[in-house]
Amino acid sequence: MELSLAPVGRIIKSAGAERISSDAKKYLANMLEEYAKKVSAEAVKLCEYANRETVSAEDIKLAAKRL
Repeated sequence: MELSLAPVGRIIKSAGAERISSDAKKYLANMLEEYAKKVSAEAVKLCEYANRETVSAEDIKLAAKRL
């Protein structure tokens, strides 16, 4: 797991939760990582299609919209 659990816990708390189990934080962290990997892979494809080596914020935005 790449994401730290503390920020994930803060995200859940910002949605209104008072208490959060460690399993809930781990599960959400894994879900977020999987989504980030999918968006990143799509962004890399867009970057390669445009004959660029650097993934831009625009690549990420477009990739997220496409998924």
